[in-house]
Amino acid sequence: MQIRRNLLIGFAVIMLMVSVGCEKENPSTFSCTDAIGCVKIAPGGPIKIAALQTLSGEVVKALGINQIRGAELAIAARDGKILGHPVALQRLDAMCSKEGGRTGAQRIVSDPKIVAVFGTTCSGAAVPALKIISEAGLTMVSGASTAPSLTALNGTKGKDYHPGFFRFSHNDEIQGRVAAVFAYKALAKRKAATIHDGDTYTKGLVQVFQREFENLGGEMVLATGVNKSDTDMRPVLRAVAESGAEFVFFPLFQPAGDYITKQARKMRAFDSIALMVADALFHKAFISSVAQDGKGMYFVGPAKPKGPKYDAMVAQYKDRYNEAPFDVFHANAYDAVDMLLKTIERIAVQDKDGSLYIGRQTLRDALHEISGYEGLTGTLHCSEYGDCGVPRIKVVRLDDPAAGFEGLTANIQYLYTPMAAN
Repeated sequence: MQIRRNLLIGFAVIMLMVSVGCEKENPSTFSCTDAIGCVKIAPGGPIKIAALQTLSGEVVKALGINQIRGAELAIAARDGKILGHPVALQRLDAMCSKEGGRTGAQRIVSDPKIVAVFGTTCSGAAVPALKIISEAGLTMVSGASTAPSLTALNGTKGKDYHPGFFRFSHNDEIQGRVAAVFAYKALAKRKAATIHDGDTYTKGLVQVFQREFENLGGEMVLATGVNKSDTDMRPVLRAVAESGAEFVFFPLFQPAGDYITKQARKMRAFDSIALMVADALFHKAFISSVAQDGKGMYFVGPAKPKGPKYDAMVAQYKDRYNEAPFDVFHANAYDAVDMLLKTIERIAVQDKDGSLYIGRQTLRDALHEISGYEGLTGTLHCSEYGDCGVPRIKVVRLDDPAAGFEGLTANIQYLYTPMAAN
């Protein structure tokens, strides 16, 4: 009897230990029913956001760095945490190229703990990256990639559109239209030429410009291109001059845009041909490079935000990085990441053991529902194909290179309104 009693006591003790152990483990009670799965984040673990941006290249990395800084400020605004979990921004270099976008995306989708992607800086890198990222069930938010093909053109799904992409900058459909309206109506130009470099961004912009300029009654006398690696631009410039163009739109990147600008100024024919570039050159590095050779040229790009929220963000930027923002997309980057974090915070499910679950399709659906969100760049609404940005576009003229980027942005020649662009 004593032996039996001891055995029973021992068995009871073992069961008690097992019971206590189970309670300490506090097993999961969450069951993921999301259509494309959930990301599970361990108790106290980081919420990983991949930042696929342009971080190399002597003349384009500044654009990606400014995107990263906008994202960092959005994260810092919530003390770096969501629901008690730290937000980890993991940098990857898309190199402003198809190859860089593809390689970066492949690295991202190999990590099942990455919740979403912030990128890319350049539309050319976005095209291959987005396909890979979307097919893996991830969401990508962008503060810069502006090519119409990534979302929609004339309300029709773009050829490079994939589910899960949300753009918080403008669609170049608007920017190309504004460039055409300004050339035809404000400058009274009737013959125009365009130059692209084969990139998704530059080709998309000039195609919209060509269509809108002709719709207004203008004549496209030349549509040509260069390679990104070209340094001698005299052949294409001679072709522009011989075409009879009165206006040339070349929405290129550095250094190609620098070479065209500097070499055009050495050709007498360009004394009477107006030059226009776009937002890829709308920054202080380009102004510093072309200096007096850029005097009188036009830039089309997003208008600088206004208001106390934006002013506070700029003050934080200067305090943290010891300089002012050096392009116009830092606020779009902030809005993209801020909206992503707010949405994650709203839809995430926290389990009893402290784990966090984020439904991939749930995240996409919640972002599509954005309407009336007051961001730094304006009141944001997300369209069916992921256009969430406010298309406030302006044309400025470089009259005083010594005044720098701030002087250029203040010299507004035309500001987009829906009525003015029709």
